[in-house]
Amino acid sequence: MQRAAVRAAVASARRAPGFLLKNRPPQNISATRALTTSTLGSSGSGTGSNSYVRKFTLAIVSSLVLGSAYIASKGSNPFLAKVSLLSNPSDKDAFAAGAKEDVRIRKIVAVDHESLYTGTITGDGPLTKEDGRGGRKVLEMLTPDEASTKLRQNQESYLVGRDRGVYRYDVVQLPSNDPIEDDHAERIIEVPSVDGTVDDAKASTDWMFWGVFDGHSGWYTSAKLRQLLIGFVARELNATYKASSTSLENKLPSPESIDAAIKNGFLRLDNEIIHESVEKATKAPSRAAAAELLAPAFSGSCALLAFYDSKTNLLRVACTGDSRAVLGRLQDNGKWAATALSTDQTGSNKEEAKRIRSEHPGEEYAVSNGRVLGGLEPTRAFGDSIYKWSLETQNMIKSKFFGRTPSQRLKTPPYVTAEPVVTTTRIQPEKGDFLVLATDGLWEMLSNEEVVGLVGKWLEDQKKVKGGAAGESWLRSIFGWGGDDKKSLPVATNHDGNQDDAGQRVPIRQRQWGISSPEDRFVIKDQNCATHLVRNALGGKDSDMLCALLTLQSPYSRRYRDDLTVEVIFFGEGDKSGNVVVNEEATAKSKQQQE
Repeated sequence: MQRAAVRAAVASARRAPGFLLKNRPPQNISATRALTTSTLGSSGSGTGSNSYVRKFTLAIVSSLVLGSAYIASKGSNPFLAKVSLLSNPSDKDAFAAGAKEDVRIRKIVAVDHESLYTGTITGDGPLTKEDGRGGRKVLEMLTPDEASTKLRQNQESYLVGRDRGVYRYDVVQLPSNDPIEDDHAERIIEVPSVDGTVDDAKASTDWMFWGVFDGHSGWYTSAKLRQLLIGFVARELNATYKASSTSLENKLPSPESIDAAIKNGFLRLDNEIIHESVEKATKAPSRAAAAELLAPAFSGSCALLAFYDSKTNLLRVACTGDSRAVLGRLQDNGKWAATALSTDQTGSNKEEAKRIRSEHPGEEYAVSNGRVLGGLEPTRAFGDSIYKWSLETQNMIKSKFFGRTPSQRLKTPPYVTAEPVVTTTRIQPEKGDFLVLATDGLWEMLSNEEVVGLVGKWLEDQKKVKGGAAGESWLRSIFGWGGDDKKSLPVATNHDGNQDDAGQRVPIRQRQWGISSPEDRFVIKDQNCATHLVRNALGGKDSDMLCALLTLQSPYSRRYRDDLTVEVIFFGEGDKSGNVVVNEEATAKSKQQQE
């Protein structure tokens, strides 16, 4: 239902801005119908209005009863008998009435089976429900300040004083699943010079790694990647570099051999997850022990790993799955160019679909409806054993331990691989290069150009705030560009392989929410650049939209947003202390205490 129609028909409630809604009540709501009708008899201005008010309120109240939203249940639950909806928080008459009754007026969020609503309620009744584990499930809509607190709860920022091409990186995570199925990892490894010493700073080099891992069907595989993937890749790289240094030519490995080392690291870890775990499970002393060994095989995870060699200034991005890496680079015209350094590997990717079909000729359902065997969207992933184990192995696991009946479409596994596609880019710190790594939850909501433009705006704002005569921006003093105060983002349109013939694809969530992409919908409020991106992905200046999306609890939040993990790496020279320190102003206090 369009917003105008809702406002015309329902004077007592409104939907969250930008959401595409269908205003119809959930099924099986007879238990609440009498209560709702009797308590709202005087709510409308006429018969027609009353019917619409009743319909909307039924959606809210029944969703509370059915569990699609959360509410306290204490005693006779007086709250349900007092539900009243107001047309708008600015309605003076309604607020005056509330003032006379000496009650609070609060914003709420509610969802039925297909729709999300915002409204207002009166009263001081409890709006939370204990979850049995000492936590709360919240119905009352977060305030803007509370929304900011939630956004920043898991943010981290580090200043890299290595003087080796990277001066800062920011990270943030925002869960939608409970617990979050995403994970991430970062590591800097100082590599000795050829003669085995690290005393000579010019002779040694830094290998810097950043990874984001988008889990699915559980968090077990992504957690395994956080623990082990960088180590597996670093060992393969070390062996490759050593082999080259001891050869007669005594030179650096070829680009092809470096790419092969990264791929080997990915494949060796996936082999441990998929095949070695089965061998260990058959020898496990109990089913509980077997379950722990097999959990990363039953779930799955995409992986996006960036590897930067400070000696060569080469950045390699290895992508398994549909997380995405995008490079931002400042152009001579003062705008930033966005270049994708990875390609989304899903069944909708024509090249990926062609690859799988060529590996499984004659299998009609090898890729069906954009998914592997009609089920899994990523065509490359760690874990996901049901697409990799043989039929015999799956039947053995099911009979001896646990599991499910293999798909009837399973004929010639494996259908899914963990082998990444590796791209190489020479970083130009003098161009202000930065890298954004993010799980697909971000790219569902923002385009490549929007992300790069938002980082560019954030950089300019940060430097204006922090220094420069008369507010001179850092970009002007370093690059000879001061940006502008226009509403549009300082980004150039860049056809980089993630666009169709008509131009930049509109992210799917923008379509779902009905966003028309106005140029002034963005805002700058955060010291952490990754948090800044997530804020703008979830609504930006539209605080109602942001607060509503952050108020929704798992599992219902998953209808509107995915888990989010975002990293932003800034290339350039930092201080020469040799240390990596927490950037406290952009790091949550809880994260600072963990360091």
